[in-house]
Amino acid sequence: MSQPAPPAVTPPLDVDDARDVVRRALDEDLGGPDGVDVTASATIPLDQQSTGRVVARADGVVAGLAVFALVWDDVARRLGCPQPQVTLRAQDGASVRRGDVLAEVTGPTQALLTGERTALNLVCRMSGVATHTRRWAEVLDGTGATVLDTRKTTPGLRALEKYAVRCGGGTNKRMGLYDVAMVKDNHKIAAGSVRAAYEAVRARYPDVEVQVEVTTVAEALEAVGAGARFLLCDNMSVDLLRETVDAVRAATPERVEIEGTGGLTLEHAREYGLTGVDYLSVGGLTHSSPILDIALDLV
Repeated sequence: MSQPAPPAVTPPLDVDDARDVVRRALDEDLGGPDGVDVTASATIPLDQQSTGRVVARADGVVAGLAVFALVWDDVARRLGCPQPQVTLRAQDGASVRRGDVLAEVTGPTQALLTGERTALNLVCRMSGVATHTRRWAEVLDGTGATVLDTRKTTPGLRALEKYAVRCGGGTNKRMGLYDVAMVKDNHKIAAGSVRAAYEAVRARYPDVEVQVEVTTVAEALEAVGAGARFLLCDNMSVDLLRETVDAVRAATPERVEIEGTGGLTLEHAREYGLTGVDYLSVGGLTHSSPILDIALDLV
C-alpha cells in the first residue's frame, strides 16, 4: 500500500537560487562554462539515447528532486542536445525505502552521464539533511517544541540546505546576518552589557527582529527587561533551561519566544523539548548530516 503524498513544502524551493548553484557546480566539474566531460564525450555519441532510474539506496526522506531536471537542462544547453525528460516518482518530504525509484530520466546518454554526479551530489546532500531533520521532528513531536536550523551551512548551499530542513519537518531560523539581529556573547562584551547591545541594535534597526543569547536566568531577565522577545538559552542543562523558561514566563505577560541551543543531541532532545521552550536549534542539521545514498542506474 502506497503512502499518502507529503504536504507541500513551504516556502517552496527557490528555483533561481538552485539553478545558480547547479551552474556553479557544473562549472566546477567540467572546468568552466565551456568545459567538457572527456570520458563521456569520447566514448558516447551525442545522438545515443538512454533511460535511467534514480533509485534510493537507503531509507530516508528525499529533498531537492527538482534539481535533477535543472542539472540535465543545463548540461543539454552546454552540449547543444535535446533536454532529457525527467519524470518524478516521489515528492520532496516523502519518506522512501531502499530500492524505491525516485525519478526516471530519458535523453542523450552523454548528457545523462555528464550531469549524473552533480545532480546526485546535490540531491544526496539535501536528502541527508531532510532525513536527519525528520529524526529530530519525530523525537520532538508532542513536546510543543520545534527544531530549528542555524547559519552553520555549507557556503553557497544555504538556501538549498534550509529548504531540505523544511522538507524534513524543521523550521528555518534566520537566513543570514541581514534579516534578524542576534546578540551573542561577543556582542554583549563589545557593547558593555545585554541591555546596551539590545538597545543599540533596536535604535539602529528598529524594524529588524532582535534575538538575544543568554546563559543564566539573570541574563534572561535582563534581556526581557530591556525589551527582548526572543531568547536563545545557550548550553543550559535541562533543569536550568526549565528554570529560565519559568522565570521568563512569570516576569512578563507578553509573549517571549524561547529557544534552547548548544550541544543538543537526539538522545536528550525530548527532555529539552519538554522544558517549555518553543524551539531547539541544531547546527548539526546542516553541518553534520550524512548524505542519503541515491544512485542513477541506466536500464
